[in-house]
Amino acid sequence: MRRALGHRLSVELKPDPAHIGFGGLKGKMNTLRTTMLLAALTALFMGLGYLIGGTGGALIALVIAAGMNLFTYWNADKIVLRMHNAQEVDARSCPQLFGIVAELARRGGLPTPRVYLIDEPHPNAFATGRNPENAAVAATTGLLAILDRDEVAAVMAHELAHVKNRDTLVMTMTATIAGAISMLANFGLFFGGGRDRGGNTVALILAVLVAPFAAMLVQLAISRAREYGADKGGAEMHGNPRKLASALAKLARGAQAIPSQVAARNPAAAALYIVPGLGRGDSWFSTHPATENRIAALEAMAGAPGPHSFLPSFAAPAETHRPAASVPRSRKAPSALDPHGRRP
Repeated sequence: MRRALGHRLSVELKPDPAHIGFGGLKGKMNTLRTTMLLAALTALFMGLGYLIGGTGGALIALVIAAGMNLFTYWNADKIVLRMHNAQEVDARSCPQLFGIVAELARRGGLPTPRVYLIDEPHPNAFATGRNPENAAVAATTGLLAILDRDEVAAVMAHELAHVKNRDTLVMTMTATIAGAISMLANFGLFFGGGRDRGGNTVALILAVLVAPFAAMLVQLAISRAREYGADKGGAEMHGNPRKLASALAKLARGAQAIPSQVAARNPAAAALYIVPGLGRGDSWFSTHPATENRIAALEAMAGAPGPHSFLPSFAAPAETHRPAASVPRSRKAPSALDPHGRRP
C-alpha cells in the first residue's frame, strides 16, 4: 500500500462527555435489551436442538452455542478484517485519517482503535472488535474518494458510536447464533425424522422451517435499530448531523453503483457496513433502515431546538504553501483521504 500524504488536524477539539449520547440509564437499558435478544436466540437454538435430539440435543446445542460465542468473542475482528483484506494504517502511513479517528476517540472518551484501509472501489466503512479496548474501524478507498474531510469524520464518528455502544460485539454474536440456528435447522430437516417422536414430528418440521426465519428477523431488527443509535451518537460526537446526512446520501448512491464483492460472497457482512453493502433498502428483510429515513432523522436532529449545543465540527486543513517549483504539476499527488489518487 502506498504511503499517504496528509496534514494534522487543524482544529483542537475538547472532549465533552455530556454531549455523547451513550452511558447511564440508556446504556444499561440497551445492554439489557441486547442481552435478552441474545438469550432468546440461544433459547431458540436449544429448543431446536431438543426437537431434533431430545434433552441431549438441547444440551449439545447449548454447548455449541457457547463455544461459537466464545470463539466469536475473541476472533470476530480478525475474521472480518481478513475477509476484507484490510491493511492497518497508522499516524505515519495515513496521518489524516488516523488523526481524525484518534481525535474523535478522544472526544468520545474511547481508546484510539486500530485503523484499517481497504483497497476496494465500493464506498463503505465498518467497525469491529469485542470491546472499546480491542476495537478497529475500517474504511474503503472508494469511500475516501467520494467524501470530503468533514464527511469522512462524520462516518468515522458513526463507527466509533457503534464501538462505544458495543454494537460490534452484539451484532457479531447475533450473526453467529443466527447462522448456527440455520445450520442446525438444515441438519434437522435431513436427519431429524430418523425415529418416531409421535406428536413431535409436526413440531420438528415447523421448527426447522420457522426457526431460521425467526432468527433472521431478530438479527435484522437489531441491525436496523442500532443504526439509528449510531447515527445519533456519531452526529453528537462529530458535531454536525448534516455532514453525516450528506455522507450517507453519497455512500448510498455509491454502494448502489458499485456493490460490495465481499457482501455478495458473504451476505452476513452487509450488516456491518454503514450503508447496505448490496444497495438494498428498508424492509423487514434489510440490514439497514432506508437511507432517506436516516437522513430525515439527522436533519430533524440538526434543526430541532433544545440543549444539543453541538461541539465545533471538523474544519478543512490549512493548505501548506510551497514554492511552485517543488510541487509537480504533471500528476496529482495522493492524499491521506484519497491514498490511491482516485478522486478527480
